[in-house]
Amino acid sequence: MTTLLYLVRHGETDWNAERRIQGSTDIPLNDTGRRQAASTATLLDRRSFDAVVASPLSRAFETGSIIAEHLGLATPVAYPGLAERSYGEAEGLTNDEVLARYPHDDVPGRESRSALLARVTETLGEIAVRYDAGSVVVATHGAVIRSVVNAAAPGTADRHSTPIRNGSVHSFRWDPERFHAELVRFDDPIDGVSDGPGRYTFEYQNPLERRGY
Repeated sequence: MTTLLYLVRHGETDWNAERRIQGSTDIPLNDTGRRQAASTATLLDRRSFDAVVASPLSRAFETGSIIAEHLGLATPVAYPGLAERSYGEAEGLTNDEVLARYPHDDVPGRESRSALLARVTETLGEIAVRYDAGSVVVATHGAVIRSVVNAAAPGTADRHSTPIRNGSVHSFRWDPERFHAELVRFDDPIDGVSDGPGRYTFEYQNPLERRGY
């Protein structure tokens, strides 16, 4: 059976506001991020969901918890495979600092895009089986969402020009036969309502995602 997965990018953190690369570093939501999560919860309330799951990193888990409470659902189940891409020694740095330290884009300890996609795909498959034929909110991270979007619909989320906003929703159908997420809507307005929270220019996104491999 087909499971519907609604991938939500977490709300803003102070490191987002400072344009610092977060990755696997556990940075909490700030007050703006909590408001974004609440706005996303209101948007999602236009549909019915069976569960909320989340990355264990606090910015995503709190986003999922805010959404779950609003929807009257249980506290999110945490899945380690939904954690943000690790950026190794670049975490905590700004784009200018990364360019100065790693001009050849050779960042030590950075997780490859292929490794990210493999673990995220495996995790989404596990979630789809657990909530077979249901609808699930997945609170996660920008690079995670971009990897799934680009695998499902190449070119939709170009990393050089297409932002994935804090609080944005991206909907998929899980195809169990192909073990693959099929994109339904990038930046889903939920029933045609285009009041998505957290609108930013692309420069707001993780600068390292636009570079290298």
